[in-house]
Amino acid sequence: MKKLLTVLLSFMLVAVVFTGCKKTTTPTGTGTTAAKFHIGIVTQTASQGEDYLRGGDTLAAEYGTVAKGGMIQQVTYPDNFSSEIETVIADIAGLADDPLMKAIIVNAAVTGTAEAFKEVRAKRSDILLFCGTTEEDPNVLDATADVVTDVDQVSRGYLLIWAAKQLGAKNFVHISFPRHMSIELTSRRWSIMQKVGEDLGVKTYFETAPDPTSDVGLAGAQQYIVEHVPAWIEKYGKETAFFSTNSGLIEPLIRQITKYGGIFIQADVPSPTMGFPGALGIDLSAEKGNWPAILKKVEASVVAAGGSGRLGTWAFSAPYTTTAGLGEYAIRCINGTAKVANMQDLLSAFEKYTPGAAWNATNYTDLNTNKTDTNHFMLYQDTYVFGKGYLETTALVVPEKYLTYKAP
Repeated sequence: MKKLLTVLLSFMLVAVVFTGCKKTTTPTGTGTTAAKFHIGIVTQTASQGEDYLRGGDTLAAEYGTVAKGGMIQQVTYPDNFSSEIETVIADIAGLADDPLMKAIIVNAAVTGTAEAFKEVRAKRSDILLFCGTTEEDPNVLDATADVVTDVDQVSRGYLLIWAAKQLGAKNFVHISFPRHMSIELTSRRWSIMQKVGEDLGVKTYFETAPDPTSDVGLAGAQQYIVEHVPAWIEKYGKETAFFSTNSGLIEPLIRQITKYGGIFIQADVPSPTMGFPGALGIDLSAEKGNWPAILKKVEASVVAAGGSGRLGTWAFSAPYTTTAGLGEYAIRCINGTAKVANMQDLLSAFEKYTPGAAWNATNYTDLNTNKTDTNHFMLYQDTYVFGKGYLETTALVVPEKYLTYKAP
C-alpha cells in the first residue's frame, strides 16, 4: 500500500509541474484579445530621420505591434529612397495585403508616395491614406490621399521674421542653395519673408551655401558654415537672425552662433534635437522619447552657453509629432471619435503628444490655381525661446496679404 501511494503521489507532482509550466498564447495588444484592425506606419530609417521613426515607436508602445497581437505595423523605406522609388512604392502598397489594415500613414511623403496610394486605392478603397512632410507636388498628392499635413511654411514666412524682431533682430539671413529653392513652398516662404521684412523693418539677406548632396558632401557643406558664420556675424552684426533650409547645416550654424553671437529662431524642421545636441555636446540618451525632459536639458545647455533669449525651437519635434499624431488621428477616425479631414479633430490628435504646446492650422491653397485643398493642412507649433518660454505665435493672426502673396 505504501509503494502504491508513493507512485500515485509521484504522478500527481509531475502533473502539477507540467500544468504550471504551460505557456499561454494570449496576444499582447490593446487588451487581452488581438486588435480588430491594423495601422501601417511608413517612415524613414533612424539614420535618415530618427524623429520620424520614433513617432511610430511611440504608437507601437501604446497600441502594441501587429506581431504581438497589437495594432501597429511599422515599415521603413530605403535610406537612398530617391533612387529606389519602386521599393518605396512596394513598401507602402504592400501593407494593403493585410486584410485587417485600415489606415496607412507615410512620413515623410517622399517621391513615390502618391503612386503607392493609387495602388492601395486599386486594391482596397476602405483604407485611410494619411501622409505628412510632403516632397511631391501637392496637387498630385492631395488627389490621392485622405489627409495631408505639412509644416506651415507659408505662415512661417511671416512668423519667423516676426519672432526674429521680438528677439531684437535687425537683420535676417536666409541660407540655402538652388535645389532647395526650386521647392515651391520653400521659395514661396522666402518671398514672403522678404516682404514681411520690408514691412516690419527687418532687413533680409540671402547667403548661398553648398548643397550637402553635391560633390563636397555633408562634411564639406558643414565646414563651409563653420568658416563663414563668423564672417557673416561680423558683416551683419550680432543682432542678426540666421536660418538654413537644410537640416544638416543646423548643427554647425548653432555652434557658431553660440560662439560668436547671433540669433537662431528655429530649424527648417523644428525640434529641440535638431542641431542642439551635437552643437553643444548634449547627451540625451537618458531622456530619449521624453520631450519635456529633452527640452529642459537642451535649455540648460543653451542658457549655460550664453544663448538665453536668443535661440529657439519647437518644444516638440515636428517629424515625431506628425508620425504619432497622424497615427492617433487615424485610429480615432476608424473608431468613429473623429472625422476625416476635420481640422479640430486633427489638431486634437497632435496635441495629445505635445502637452503645453499650442498648435495652429490652415488649409493649403495653390497660388497658381487659387484652389484650396480641404484635406491638406498646414500646421505650426508655438515657438519656444530658451530662457524665455513660448512666444505665443499661435495666438497671432497672420495677415491675409502674406498668405496670398506672390513675388513680383
